[in-house]
Amino acid sequence: MAEPLRTISPRLNIFPEVESLNPSAREWRLHGALFLLTVVTTILAGIMLVAPEPDINYPPLATPLDYLLYVPTVYLLSAIAIFRYVLLHPGLFTQGIAFSASLLSILFSHEMGHYLACRYYKVNATLPYFIPAPPFFIAGTLGAFIKIRSPIPSRRALFDIGLAGPLAGFAVALPLAVVGILNMQPAPPVAGYGIVFNDPLLFRLLARTMGVKLDPYSPINPYYMAAWIGLLVTSLNLMPVGQLDGGHGVFAVFGQETHRIIGRVAFVTMGVLAILGFWWHHSPSGFLYAVLLGVMLRMQHPQPRIMEPLGGKRVLVAILTLIVFALCFWPFPITIS
Repeated sequence: MAEPLRTISPRLNIFPEVESLNPSAREWRLHGALFLLTVVTTILAGIMLVAPEPDINYPPLATPLDYLLYVPTVYLLSAIAIFRYVLLHPGLFTQGIAFSASLLSILFSHEMGHYLACRYYKVNATLPYFIPAPPFFIAGTLGAFIKIRSPIPSRRALFDIGLAGPLAGFAVALPLAVVGILNMQPAPPVAGYGIVFNDPLLFRLLARTMGVKLDPYSPINPYYMAAWIGLLVTSLNLMPVGQLDGGHGVFAVFGQETHRIIGRVAFVTMGVLAILGFWWHHSPSGFLYAVLLGVMLRMQHPQPRIMEPLGGKRVLVAILTLIVFALCFWPFPITIS
């Protein structure tokens, strides 16, 4: 995900020298450290996803302090239980590495798509910031982003920089989705309960093509889960709102006024889906989407200085991106039973 763009000042040199775009040694150390820490947290998250539910004696709730400490206490007890289980079953560590490598390859490709497009147009941007999450968090990361430090010079640059990220991430997620579906195992005799990850359209089409029956209660494998999260992130970034990647694309294709209208329609639609998702699937995940889109609506999108025609090739890329969004997006991604 690219950070919000800046407003262009007439005095700014919109094509700075290439040498000024090179990261400093300090930046390499900072971004490298964040990436390595995210590798660790995503490995732990991958282990948590494939490990069985830990057997924990939950603390009693008798006093206000017990309620206050309940979540951190359960988190700590769960972490200890999973660590002990991994020591007895070291094969889980390999699956954690597979999940980490798969998920980070999608996120890395996404951010490098933005970064390399920025370098092509001589737009000053940072290396990707990877955001580690607490150990055993469901994905092990809160995502990644680059910070754009100079204005976007033209309509074509805005289009290319905005859409290069999600398209690059999707290109990596696609083969991982195939591997994940092929590695699905039969569901246990007794169906599980709890959180069910509903398959996006891409998974459903791939499974039908390969003759694989998708079962929401199948044991999770790391490639499937990494691709599922990668497609979820891609669909979120391609929402046609504000300064999300999809918003950049809509602004470049249709202009400011249509961008504003489409953004509001998308926000209202997501709000309705959030209510239906909570009603039908008992999941509050849609409200997180709606809140994010609401925040993005309040951020004004700057106007590139040069508004040249996009050309036929970029119109075809825009249509391809719309298809990618349809393959990645699912209105109710999570069911809680």
